[in-house]
Amino acid sequence: MQKVLKAEEMREVDRLTTEKYGIPSIILMENAAHVTSRIITEKLGGSVEGKSFLILCGKGNNGGDGAALARILWMLGAFVSVEVFGKVEQTKGDAKTNFEIINKLPSRAKGDKKGIYVYEHKELDSLDWLNTMGFHVYEYDFIVDAMFGTGLTRPLGESHKFLSHIAELSDFHNGKPLLVAIDLPSGLNADLEVPIGSNFCADLTVTFTAPKLANVLPPASSFNGELHVANIGSPKELIDNCPSQTFLTEKEDVKGWMNQTRFSRDSYKNKRGNALLIVGSRNYTGAAVLAGNVAMVSGVGLVTIATSQSAQESVSSRVLAEVMTQGVDETAKGAISLEAFGKIEDLSEKADVIAIGSGLSSDEESTKKLVRKVVENRKTPIVIDADGLNSLSPFNLQGSDDFPLILTPHEGEFLRLLGTDDKEAIKDRVEAVREFSKKHNVILVLKGERVLIAEPSGRVVLNPSGNSGLGKAGNGDNLTGIITGFVAQAIQVKVDIFETVVAAVYVAGLAGDIAEKKIGKRTMLASDVRECLKEAFEDIENG
Repeated sequence: MQKVLKAEEMREVDRLTTEKYGIPSIILMENAAHVTSRIITEKLGGSVEGKSFLILCGKGNNGGDGAALARILWMLGAFVSVEVFGKVEQTKGDAKTNFEIINKLPSRAKGDKKGIYVYEHKELDSLDWLNTMGFHVYEYDFIVDAMFGTGLTRPLGESHKFLSHIAELSDFHNGKPLLVAIDLPSGLNADLEVPIGSNFCADLTVTFTAPKLANVLPPASSFNGELHVANIGSPKELIDNCPSQTFLTEKEDVKGWMNQTRFSRDSYKNKRGNALLIVGSRNYTGAAVLAGNVAMVSGVGLVTIATSQSAQESVSSRVLAEVMTQGVDETAKGAISLEAFGKIEDLSEKADVIAIGSGLSSDEESTKKLVRKVVENRKTPIVIDADGLNSLSPFNLQGSDDFPLILTPHEGEFLRLLGTDDKEAIKDRVEAVREFSKKHNVILVLKGERVLIAEPSGRVVLNPSGNSGLGKAGNGDNLTGIITGFVAQAIQVKVDIFETVVAAVYVAGLAGDIAEKKIGKRTMLASDVRECLKEAFEDIENG
């Protein structure tokens, strides 16, 4: 997992890199420029020769990165124009060194094909820039934002708001410049997931050493475009020692989990885990089918669905042949009733994990009492979703280390668990899930545009896979199924449950990404996502 750092933590890593390890800060700046150049070059298929670049530089270190990048691109044969917003003599340290270097390189008039064109803006109104220089942005192949990076904590001033219009100007002129941000699109606060004002909108962002919250959490992250996290020379020890407890899942984490739970020569159904799903009702049989089918194809050995008596025939006729179904006592409206607890308790004797909630219906008090009784009398980990969560809202239970509770709410369900309808309570999603998980000793999976997974220790993991096409009906049931199937396998081979949940969320999102590429967001269905799980597993195993 990659640590996600705050801007101040990143500055401390840079400081210690120089003071403790003796790596000069100008070397870090040089490395940042080289790695950005390499990523751009790879985007172009191996060469920047003959391509045109407009690099917008501020007076700080982000501008210094831009100046160093300009020199490197020019040396590789690109046509480079640099616009410095301020005077070079006003810059300091490593940034000033790099600006002075490019000022000594062969200069050219704008439009010539040799040398670097450097222009210093003294005082410039945003509208003036748009009417003069900005009018020609579509003429470039690349526009690079090296204005502020991670140092900004207040909204862009009037003189810099043109940055937010560059993408619009390019579209208006039918131009196709690729918009690149160095470290972070200017205008975003590195520590916040919500934009603080107008900002640059990048197609590609290259950030250094570790991602920041605004790189990876929407809505701010949507302005980053494709994100690359590049190592520029800071020792890993410094990042590991940072106090941050926020992480980003990497594919290697999931590959490691799959290696730990791989099939051995003596694998058979009882060694692959046994999952019991208490799901579905007379009017909501589809949720039970989806959750059961996904659990079955996750690699687990046995899956049993306990559903209301009147729903069993519909469920059993549509689930995979390998999934077993059991009808249990129900209410007059066809929801599982409290009287079903005895039979469910018998079924749970052989289960490694229980899932409860998908399609359950939480309208009747008898069903709510059943959910609470199953949870309070658990002898296994329990995954709780949908109506299982609604039956427990507001949440006042405590999880345990022996039999952890895994809650999978979307934002509306999370608010109900908190006992409020005030969205301000989850404005800071990371801290909200962290505090809830610590308070109740549960693993919390908060669904949304970027899924967050929290554990009682305070660790929060951001999942980078998935897309908005997963926001359709049924994908929550898919997620319940794969988490349940993964946990059953983990119990058998004694793999960490939290890391198992992180892996399950990543695989579910990756299957959604594959479905998007094959089918498209508009038409992809939850059942299509399940069909793409095979390719998701192959993608991870093949690296």
